[in-house]
Amino acid sequence: MSDFYDTIARYYDAENYETTDDLPFYSELAAIYGEPILDVGCGTGRVMLHLAQEGYQTVGVDTSEYMVERGRRKLASLGEDARNATFVVGDIVDHQAAQPYNLILLPYHLFMHFREQDQQIAVLKKLHDLLDDDGVVVFDLPNTGEAFATQDDDAVRLDRIFIDFETGNIVMQQSVSHLDRVTQELHITWIYDEITSDGRLKRTLAPLTLRYIFFSELQLLLKLTGFSVVETYGDYDHSPFMDGAPRMLVLAEK
Repeated sequence: MSDFYDTIARYYDAENYETTDDLPFYSELAAIYGEPILDVGCGTGRVMLHLAQEGYQTVGVDTSEYMVERGRRKLASLGEDARNATFVVGDIVDHQAAQPYNLILLPYHLFMHFREQDQQIAVLKKLHDLLDDDGVVVFDLPNTGEAFATQDDDAVRLDRIFIDFETGNIVMQQSVSHLDRVTQELHITWIYDEITSDGRLKRTLAPLTLRYIFFSELQLLLKLTGFSVVETYGDYDHSPFMDGAPRMLVLAEK
């Protein structure tokens, strides 16, 4: 996982600059459950720095040194709010905390990176240890049923066009993917075509494999590791999780 994010770290913030629709959802949860807050797979701090600027003590853990380095650069520009955020490079199963977390976040597709069942169980057991007795863990995942209903065509798709913050170059982000419905694995290759200032094309390929998780499967994993589901939503507006919902947002407690 870190190899993928090391490769795309330079593009990440520009690529996700407009990805903000989940931030009010996390702000609402922070207001309810309080701090400290743990952001698992924090990347460059898209979620945790938003909450830090709202006054919450946040800790972000990520395996990619390149992503964390960029996050720390952003943190340095926050002034007094920088005191509210701490970046940690490392595997979440090795993370040690001075006190339990009231809120643990696994934002946008994060839990899909843990593809093996033993790995999923180890992560959930660790989160159980890190969570306060009155806290919750939040999973933000796609609605797997909707994804499995789509047809594969193996086509290269243009996902977005953005401007690289560092160079000012235009970047076309494309992807080609295949879903293995037996293993529930999505094999995707991201293609970044950057037009340099002298008109040359610079191509970066970044392959990634994610594993889809069905709701009943997640429920069983949570029960096995000492959790129970508190709430389930189909989108960030708290709409119900049902057939056709775009997201699967699950809140779990000890």
